[in-house]
Amino acid sequence: MTTTATAARGTGAGDEGGTPRRPPGHDPGPGRAGRVRSRLYRWDVRYSPYAFVAPFFLFFAAFGLFPLLYTGWASLHRVELAAPDDMRWVGLRNYTRLLDDDFFWNALGNTFTIGVLSTVPQLLMALGLAHLLHYRLRAANFWRVALLTPYATSVAAATLVFVLLYGRDYGMVNWALGAVGIDAVDWQSGTWTSQFAVSSIVIWRWTGYNALIYLAAMQAVPDDRYESAALDGASRWQQFRHVTVPALRPTILFTIVVSTIGATQLFGEPLLFGGAGGQKGGASHQFQTLGLYLYEQGWFSFHLGRACAVAWTMFLILLLIAAVNATLARRLRKSH
Repeated sequence: MTTTATAARGTGAGDEGGTPRRPPGHDPGPGRAGRVRSRLYRWDVRYSPYAFVAPFFLFFAAFGLFPLLYTGWASLHRVELAAPDDMRWVGLRNYTRLLDDDFFWNALGNTFTIGVLSTVPQLLMALGLAHLLHYRLRAANFWRVALLTPYATSVAAATLVFVLLYGRDYGMVNWALGAVGIDAVDWQSGTWTSQFAVSSIVIWRWTGYNALIYLAAMQAVPDDRYESAALDGASRWQQFRHVTVPALRPTILFTIVVSTIGATQLFGEPLLFGGAGGQKGGASHQFQTLGLYLYEQGWFSFHLGRACAVAWTMFLILLLIAAVNATLARRLRKSH
């Protein structure tokens, strides 16, 4: 009897089959499989973004950061193209030689001149074209695609066409000048003429690209600003000056910086325009840019160390441009 009562109490203290009952409020929680899934989910949320962007950083480290650092290290050595593994420490000698090299200063001056001749007209024309396209025109999409056609054309093809246009004896430009009584111009031999010819190639290739950037920025300007200006009696020109241009200041600053960086790195157009000796930038180095000077030092004079010093000098110039851009952008934000 006692044994039966004890068994009954033991059985009654739990579920059927004798399983012990859990105290009230007790949550057993997820099993092992659930805990593993929960941990994997947390890892996925935390680390997946890094996995997605990791390929960019890996490629940047391999093809961007490492070459940059190695070039800086090589610029402190004497390295010849015939023996690139033979590096002799020279410190800052390659940089001091640049300061005493007249060809370096000539290339720097040419880069600045060509940059001004190409950037200023290019951006002004781009702003005007964007203003025209901003209003309703027939076949607007066609004109927008046409603006990108020069940008889609290869540098080699565009430059070779311009070489034919600026030919001294049979070029179309000299033919047009002769039709109005102006003597033929040797575009490649003169300093200003050659720099103007190279700048015209840059203007032709990049005006449409910048025009579309300005057009996108114009379409973001609220229409009520133009309506208010029109109610005040402002003409289209006055609306452009007092509404469009102030609204486009950050975009204009961006295009100025990007165009300046492109002018600093200008290489393909002057190289192909110069023909067989294009790395010299003309017989008198009259349109040799910093990019051509770097190319000449490294692959024609075989001084890789000096070429690396030129590359890092260009990099420092670009950093200076970026600093000026940041300062101007900060001031523009404060003024608004």
